[in-house]
Amino acid sequence: MFDFERSLFENAADRVLICAHRGVSGGNIPCNSMAAYKAALLQGADIIELDVTKSADGEYFVFHPGMEPAHLCTRRYLRTRRAFSVEKLRFVNQDDTPTQFGVERLEDVFRFLKGKCYINVDKFWTDIPGITGIIRKTGVEKQVIVKTAIRDKYISQLKQYAPDLMFMPIVRGKDDITDGLAEKGINCVGAEVLFTSMSDEVASPAYIKAMHEKGRLLFVNSIVYNYKEVLSAGHTDDEAVTGNADKAWGELVKMGFDIIQTDWCLYLKNYLASIGR
Repeated sequence: MFDFERSLFENAADRVLICAHRGVSGGNIPCNSMAAYKAALLQGADIIELDVTKSADGEYFVFHPGMEPAHLCTRRYLRTRRAFSVEKLRFVNQDDTPTQFGVERLEDVFRFLKGKCYINVDKFWTDIPGITGIIRKTGVEKQVIVKTAIRDKYISQLKQYAPDLMFMPIVRGKDDITDGLAEKGINCVGAEVLFTSMSDEVASPAYIKAMHEKGRLLFVNSIVYNYKEVLSAGHTDDEAVTGNADKAWGELVKMGFDIIQTDWCLYLKNYLASIGR
């Protein structure tokens, strides 16, 4: 367990942190469910990534917007439903069969994860003031890592409502924002980098070294949510779990990335242990 009074950079020293993408799902356990988060903790996740959506009457739930047809077998989006209607829904499993697991309120998930791991909040940009309010209400400020794409609106709201929260901008190919964020008083602890080629700036040894010298961490994705959407120049979970872990995860470790987001938490944990990381 981490000492959340220390910085994320200190807690990540000399190790690679594992981020469980939407928890750990499979079989009858759906992603972004409380069961998925419990499974992620049991499998050694250091960080749990989750998505946030809001109901029509302003209540916050943990769910990836737009995935209602796939995960709930309904074409009616949560944003059009009132909270009491959302709470009646049940996830379907990988065989499209209803499960016993409902859609969790964000506040309940934060309370469950409090003191247990870091929490990476995706879709933070959809309502920065509101989600920040839930973070502060539940007292998980020192555990939460928030992220947004680089847009003036998001950065302005971040500076106004959440400058103290750990923030990682999502940067693709080139990073020309993190230094400026720090100068604005935003707690920029690193960056989530996306790259299609090893020649991209954010994949270069010079960039990675410079970020570490500034006390910042680099978050990389080995997940595959669409094989046509390249996130880490082919260093993927698919490659790792089909026999080329050294080529996939191993290369990301050698490059110096500090956090790897994966859908295969225990496999990655075991791999890191096998190479002494």
